[in-house]
Amino acid sequence: MMKLLTLALSFALLVVTLPLTGADGTNVFAIDLPTTLQLAGARNLDVQITREKLAEAKANNESAVWQFFPAIVPGVGYRRHDNLIQDVAGNVIDVHKDAYTVGPTIAAQLDLGDAIYKKLAARQFVTAAAFALESQRQESALTAVREYFGLAQAQASVGVAAESVRIAEDFAGQVRQAVGAGIAFKGDALRAEVQADRDHLALRQAQELVTVSAARLVRTLHLDAKVDLVAPADDLVPLTLVATNAALETLLAQARAARPEVKQSRAQVAAAYQVRNGAKYGPLIPSLGAQLFAGGLGGGIDGGPGRFGESEDYQFTLGWRLGPGGLFDRGRIRAGEARLRVAQFTDEKLADEITREVVAGHARLRSLSDQLNTAGHAVRAADESLRLTSQRKEFAVGVVLEHVQAEQDLTRARLDYLNVVAEFNRAQFELRRAIGDATEIPVPQRGTEKADAGGLQPQK
Repeated sequence: MMKLLTLALSFALLVVTLPLTGADGTNVFAIDLPTTLQLAGARNLDVQITREKLAEAKANNESAVWQFFPAIVPGVGYRRHDNLIQDVAGNVIDVHKDAYTVGPTIAAQLDLGDAIYKKLAARQFVTAAAFALESQRQESALTAVREYFGLAQAQASVGVAAESVRIAEDFAGQVRQAVGAGIAFKGDALRAEVQADRDHLALRQAQELVTVSAARLVRTLHLDAKVDLVAPADDLVPLTLVATNAALETLLAQARAARPEVKQSRAQVAAAYQVRNGAKYGPLIPSLGAQLFAGGLGGGIDGGPGRFGESEDYQFTLGWRLGPGGLFDRGRIRAGEARLRVAQFTDEKLADEITREVVAGHARLRSLSDQLNTAGHAVRAADESLRLTSQRKEFAVGVVLEHVQAEQDLTRARLDYLNVVAEFNRAQFELRRAIGDATEIPVPQRGTEKADAGGLQPQK
């Protein structure tokens, strides 16, 4: 069977091999599937953005640790008073004085309950961000794979269009010779020329699609816009990355266990749980306050002798906050509970979406596997039809129409087959993404035979 599939795809080898960067200064680079996956994980902008979000979450986690430590404020202070002031006995007197302090102040205001639960939530946010990065890597890899196979398909379509042009021009030349010999109708020659022109138009459109597909892949991989990418000429063959007869329940179980989005969602639920607990139970834990000054104090009465010496101040507090942000703040508690329920509902919604993706991907892969056989049979039938039609040396109106129709059928069958192969390969990667395994590819199984440039017979 693989021989027949390779035979049907042999026309893809008609793609002209583009030169690599050399002395002529061209910017055309060859790229294969493993390289595409590597670049998608390293240079894709969405991956880099998500990586920075992980760095931000780690930084916030570090900041949450510092909430448990006091602040140290070294500095110099100066204070002066002139005119009336009231002394401790209640007398209002006229005083002119100044004072200055030199030394560090250690101040701590620790809302212990808030700090504990914020730290627990920050740790979960780091975990969620790490899984979000892995999820983005897989999503970017899938996008790159889709565009890579789009490029490979576009290149192979150029080969199909070029072969169609060759067949159409060859037949048009035969009809023109027949018209010159007086054994064919001139209208048939014009009809053959119209078909050749249509094939030329399709070839130019296919060449344009190659450029567009390469530009899309360059954008996804975040490469220099001047770079032009080309896939290997024989890289669009059916791969075997996922068994088409894999049990659906097995795939669903693997998705639930391996999808990074599942782990990310669970971490977000855990973080919301800690935030809710912080609002509900955090205010029950007392807040601690402390202030320590150890330095020097100087000053005195204006116009009198001054004095400077050691000075220490100590202050410790223990208390609970009532009202906003503290005890009996029902609004804050209800908001935390609502965020927790949202996270839980989001987790359930994600589970449903993953189930849908696996079921749809499994069904699509099995369908494309069947379509692959049908499309391969259509290519073989169309190729044989054109061969038999070409062997007829008559140039009656019906024969000319049959040849044109046979050439159109072969071109359409070949393009259909290319599309099915590309979609079949994409579907396997999409299913691997659905079960949480899209960034690495196993050694793909493909036909070991290669087709020659003639496009009809496999090499011995």
